[in-house]
Amino acid sequence: MFIIAALYKFVKLTDYQALQLILKDLCEQNQIKGTLLLAEEGINGTVAGKRAAIDALNAWFEKDERFHNLEYKESTSERCPFYRLKIKLKKEIVTLRVPGVDPTQKVGTYVEPQDWNRLIQDPEVILIDTRNDYEVKIGAFQGAINPQTDCFTEFPDVVRSQFDPKKHKKIAMYCTGGIRCEKASSYMLSEGFENVYHLKGGILKYLETIPSEESLWQGDCFVFDQRVGVAHGLIQGQHDLCHGCRMPVTARDKQSPNYEQGVSCPACAADLSLEKKQRLRERQRQIELAASRNQQHIGVSRYP
Repeated sequence: MFIIAALYKFVKLTDYQALQLILKDLCEQNQIKGTLLLAEEGINGTVAGKRAAIDALNAWFEKDERFHNLEYKESTSERCPFYRLKIKLKKEIVTLRVPGVDPTQKVGTYVEPQDWNRLIQDPEVILIDTRNDYEVKIGAFQGAINPQTDCFTEFPDVVRSQFDPKKHKKIAMYCTGGIRCEKASSYMLSEGFENVYHLKGGILKYLETIPSEESLWQGDCFVFDQRVGVAHGLIQGQHDLCHGCRMPVTARDKQSPNYEQGVSCPACAADLSLEKKQRLRERQRQIELAASRNQQHIGVSRYP
């Protein structure tokens, strides 16, 4: 069994460049795979490994007081959902590109999962999904506004064009693990919105904590690894991923004549060149051949 650890923290890391090599060595020694992002503003990422390996990583974090109270969530998988390890240096651990936005100085009100339903059922609350459109496609909270962004850097334009601090008095936001909402809430407070709330630990913590019979969540939660999506209890969902465009594929999509396993889906079938389709078909043939031999084809990796 593999432990999948999703973690982040906004904290001043003046030595983040030096931490890259330290974490790389630690993860390699423990056969941990996945991605960690390091920036002067903090750390963010998802990694996977055996229980002892993840415990070793957490023990390392515990030794550095800057990483105490790390936002941290675990789930499990029978197979490792990553094929590589990447420790990346970035300007931001979640890219917004708005100077001065700092969740360590100004952030919205955290709402625990057990209090979330009551908040979002308040008729005065405007509920905003801060994730991108392809993530929202496979699951969302009832009544949430989808800003229909392709990337998080578009969020400030959405706020300026669609929301008004004089009219929208109560804002509630959510995202996958909580990190985007920390920046989004900090930004909205700087724009004059007064009552800004966000789901602590994100959708993942909600799905882990709230029983399905009490849940206001519909569908799966998109995750950036081979599971594609997770459901209540953080069990793997029912979605696949299109290798042609990297969009999630639903059961309904698979019924379309434009769906070809490992090649294309209704979202991209008309746009892919014949050359790319041929490459993907050969890739899929190799994957199926490896599976028939009870082997794992490294090219099946959906994310770096």
